[in-house]
Amino acid sequence: MSETQEIERSAITGAIAGALAAMLGRESSEIHEPTRLFDDLGLDSTSVLELLMRLEDDLRVEFDTDTLEQRHFETVGSLADYVIEQG
Repeated sequence: MSETQEIERSAITGAIAGALAAMLGRESSEIHEPTRLFDDLGLDSTSVLELLMRLEDDLRVEFDTDTLEQRHFETVGSLADYVIEQG
């Protein structure tokens, strides 16, 4: 991974952590790449939709819901990978 890609991934991971922290009333510093969205943070299908809408606004991307799969929501890192793929 190039330095530019690492910076982009870090920014996306930070945006995801920030959106999750705002939604859940937590500190973004508590949320890291290996943090599991459902098991660690207790997200459900409704909160995942809210997260995606926030990320679309924050990152100015549009997600193709036809390509979304459960594996994309395992961890903050797997969601960051999906966002990068969509970019």
